[in-house]
Amino acid sequence: MTDAPPIDHPDLLTNGDFTESAEPFALFAAWMEEATRAEPNDPNAMALATAGADGFPDVRMVLLKGYDENGFVFFTNLESAKGRELRERPQAALLFHWKSLRRQIRMRGDVTPVSDAEADAYFATRPRLAQLGAWASKQSSPLESRLAFEGAVARVTARYPLGTIPRPPFWSGFRIAPIAIEFWHDRPFRLHDRIAFTRSGPHEAWTKTRLYP
Repeated sequence: MTDAPPIDHPDLLTNGDFTESAEPFALFAAWMEEATRAEPNDPNAMALATAGADGFPDVRMVLLKGYDENGFVFFTNLESAKGRELRERPQAALLFHWKSLRRQIRMRGDVTPVSDAEADAYFATRPRLAQLGAWASKQSSPLESRLAFEGAVARVTARYPLGTIPRPPFWSGFRIAPIAIEFWHDRPFRLHDRIAFTRSGPHEAWTKTRLYP
């Protein structure tokens, strides 16, 4: 898994051109590389949509932390609302929107937990204060006051004053393996480009279809 796969299709970088040789992961990598150069804040931000046992949808912004042909990875507190919903219904949708490039990518697929080794490796790269915050936060639970949260951070800091901070057992990641990816590129007069890639399963061949805007 890599945060920025090599770009093997430089023709994909020209004005949102959807070439016949394109496949979705290479096209995603090309667009992400452009977004990384163009977007002033968090080009890896994505809207994550889930649904709980009651069937109602939820959506929130999270950060993409890695991707390859196996899927798209983010990390969270497993006891958060999204963590609970993904355990109840392990399917999700993602949306990337890069306003400066007038592009968006949306996808949906099945969700699986990342391995402990993957979660440990990523947690070790986080800033120390973010690691302490992961231990202190009971994400999505009621908080009586900001002072109470700051007190929890202080207690965790006292517990781990020096050295390596281990990953909390309730903090890990999920991988979304898409079965549908749609690319959208703005064009004048709403004559937009839309192209969809679909497949029946995570290891099946992609079918490419152009869509009316």
